[in-house]
This record gives sequence, structure tokens and C-alpha cells, in this order.
Amino acid sequence: MALLWPAATLLGIALLGLLAARNVSANLAAAGMGIDFSFLWQEAGFDVSESLIGYSPRDTYARVLLVGILNTLAAAALILVLASGIGLFVGIAMTSSNWLVRTLARTYVELLRNLPKLLIVIALYVAMVRSLPHIRSAWTSPFGAMLSNRGLVLPWPIIEQGGQALAIAACLWLAGAILWLRAARLHQDRTGERRPVFLPVVAAAAGLYAALDLTGTLHVIWSVPKLAGFNVAGGVSLSLQFTALVAALSVYHGGQIGAIVRGGIIATSHGQREAAQALGLDWLKTMRLIVLPQALRVITPPLGNQYSNLLKNTSIALAIGYSDLLSVVSTSVNQTFRPIELMALVAAFFLIANLLISALVNWCDHAFRLKAR
Repeated sequence: MALLWPAATLLGIALLGLLAARNVSANLAAAGMGIDFSFLWQEAGFDVSESLIGYSPRDTYARVLLVGILNTLAAAALILVLASGIGLFVGIAMTSSNWLVRTLARTYVELLRNLPKLLIVIALYVAMVRSLPHIRSAWTSPFGAMLSNRGLVLPWPIIEQGGQALAIAACLWLAGAILWLRAARLHQDRTGERRPVFLPVVAAAAGLYAALDLTGTLHVIWSVPKLAGFNVAGGVSLSLQFTALVAALSVYHGGQIGAIVRGGIIATSHGQREAAQALGLDWLKTMRLIVLPQALRVITPPLGNQYSNLLKNTSIALAIGYSDLLSVVSTSVNQTFRPIELMALVAAFFLIANLLISALVNWCDHAFRLKAR
């Protein structure tokens, strides 16, 4: 009897899905159409604003969809890093004892979470188009970065020799860092003595890089952007659409993550902060060693929801012409008249990506959880 209702529910859902599929198939057949994915191997015939892989209009629809997926993932990854940094800073500022800092942080959060994200993206994009200088008068930073109404161009390292050796060294460094972190944690659990982790890991990375460079195994040069005629040569170029999307969604989600971080900080016992001050710990050590590790257990589940929303919100890039997945799918639908197949592919991508994010967040939640001895 215990399995009767769950089995009946699953059977009902399956029947509803089958009925919906039959209706769709019957309607398509009445219109002289059917579900067919063979168009994916036909020539796309349209260009995209930017691509992380080689692409031309003579490539297939499958390749242009891959271009859209990579552009979406690149924007989401950069937004995730920037929004997390902004959120951590704002969350700590919201708990500050300084009235001015606390008020400014709360004003930022209230302002950002009460405005539509689409409005923020469009307003920032229009402001950048109208206010940024022409390419020949681009703003140049001391490090060589150039910003104009064509986008942002950053200096970029180019590996001329020793790429494989660098990849092997990076894998060895990562494995060594994980082993050292685990050994330091076991030592602390056994003796109570805390061994340094950050500085040895950074020193090992610097030492490996210096060894590869001094032995001539690795040769890396920096490509610095320079004005060449009516364009910029060198560096890595980020389009104005990409820059506006990343900046707008970073500050938008940064405000929401800040509110989550604040909730995690105030959830920790105030007595522990008083105990840390009694032990002579300064504010930075109190936050780093006592408050934030405990707050992490509280903020991990809501952070997972924020990261899922962040990935889905990249779809508003369509409004400013960035070639994300939804943008290339919209053009493909207009050309192939295959909305069901293309929307199914988009839904499958976002579903798989968000399930992976949920799995990673659940793993982190389990790892950070207090273990009973």
C-alpha cells in the first residue's frame, strides 16, 4: 500500500506526457510537419556577433548552437565569479558597525533587487553606447586595457612553447594542493595546530612556473592591445554587448547574493565574535576563521538557487544583441520553422546545466555540514 500512491502518481504523469506528445504529433501531422532533427546538419547561413570557436555562416546549425552554448557558459561563468565577489563584499558591509557603510550597502541591495534586470541591462548598454569614446580616443589603462564604444580589449597571455608541460604542471600542482589541504586539515583535527595553506600553495605555483620558465620549457608572451588604423590589434576583445551583460547581471546578482551573505553572518552566534575578541583576534581573523566558515553552511543552499537563476537570466542577452544560445535559436527558428525541436534543445541544455549546479551545491552542502563524531 505504501507504494500504491507514488506508483499511481507516476503513472498519471506518464499518461499526461504521452497524451501531450500525441496531441503535438497529430497537430504537426495536420500541418504537414513532423519532429525531425536532420536540419541540424544543414548550412546555417547566418553570422554571429562573436564566437569562442571557429565559425562561419557556411557551418551547420549544430555548430551555431554550440557557439551559442559556449557564449552562454562563458558569460555565466564570469558573472558568477564577479557577482560572488560583489555579494561577499556587500554582505559583510551590511553587517558593519559603521552607519555610513551599512546604509550604503543596504541602499545598494534595495535598489538592485527592486529593479527589473532587463531594464538594468538595456540602460547600461545604451549608456555605454552613448558615453564611451570612439575607438581612436579609447580609454587606456596603465596595464594596456582599452575601453571604447566597440567594447573592452584586455592584454592576454600567449603560450608560444610548452603548453603541454604547463598543463601537466598545473595538474600536479592541483593534486599537490588538494593533498596538502587534506593533510593540514587532518593535522589540525589531531593536534589542534593550524598549518598554513594559502602561502605554500601559491609558492608552489610560483616555483613550478619559475622552473618551467628558467629551464626554457615554457615561453609565454603578453599580447597587449594597440591602436592600428581604425581598429585594435592584439589582446583579447570583449564586445560591448558581452561587457554590458556581464556588468549588469554581476551588480544585479551581487546585490541578491549580498543579502544572502548578510543572513548567513547574522545567523552565527554573537557570543562567538565576543569570544574571538576576548582571545585577541582582530576583525579580519574573526571573519575569516570563525564567522564566514559557519555562515557558509547557512548560505550554501540559497546560493545554489541564485546560481541557477544567474544561468537562466543570461537569456536576456537577446535584448542587446549578444549571441547567446537563445539568440541563435531565435534566428534558427525563423529560418528553419522548427520551433519545437529547437526549444526542446534549449530546455534540455538549461535543465542539464541546472541539475549539475544543484548536484555541485548539494555536494558542497554535504561537505560543509557539521559531522557528528
